[in-house]
Amino acid sequence: MSADRPCNVLFLCTHNSARSILAEGIVTLLGEGRLVGHSAGSHPSGRVNPFALEVLQSLGCDTAGMHSKSWDAFAGPHAPVMDFIITVCDNAAGESCPVWPGEPLKLHWGLADPSTVDSDDAGRRAAFQDTARQIAARVGALIDRRGAAGDRRDAKRHTATFTPAGQ
Repeated sequence: MSADRPCNVLFLCTHNSARSILAEGIVTLLGEGRLVGHSAGSHPSGRVNPFALEVLQSLGCDTAGMHSKSWDAFAGPHAPVMDFIITVCDNAAGESCPVWPGEPLKLHWGLADPSTVDSDDAGRRAAFQDTARQIAARVGALIDRRGAAGDRRDAKRHTATFTPAGQ
């Protein structure tokens, strides 16, 4: 990452409809211009879960333009250079990923899929809010560690195994 551009973070999940979308919005919001979130999926569903959008909007995230897309959009020669690639589901972590331009650091944050919660709308909404809290805690640690270390490799070393208290 150069000093003249923000740090690009790509969140990957299989369907790019819930966890990765939440992470994209949260990292952009909390990154305050220093971090820019992106998201994609290995087998995108083609739609964003409405509960993900609702939770992001309640946090003050700009959701305009968020859509489910393939990770191929970030693997080509004209794609933005990523500094971090973070898988947020175990399926995507185990898949054979494209070759990413640059030398992004890779992390895995295994998160439960809130879209699989079998409940009424209130229960599903609560599951999405809980996932958003987990993501925000990890993003906060990434920002803190990266800022303290001043180097993305140190940030990786400090956040690779980070699990917020209570998880």
